Amino acid sequence: MQKQDLNVGFKDYNPNQLMFLPPSLEELIPLNHPGRTVNQIIDQIDLSSVYNRFSENGASSYHPKLLLKVLVY
Repeated sequence: MQKQDLNVGFKDYNPNQLMFLPPSLEELIPLNHPGRTVNQIIDQIDLSSVYNRFSENGASSYHPKLLLKVLVY
């Protein structure tokens, strides 16, 4: 019998899944969806002052543009 570590967390594994990779968000979001407008506007904003506040130490963070898009939407 092999020793098993019960504290190990594995990502989901399902060899019978219908899609191996998720579809592109471009395919899932309709052309007239308001989220596309928010995306275009936030992409034009200079967020360099926000980027400078992040530390290189510690765990990785969500991208500030992503967080701002979610907050505005």
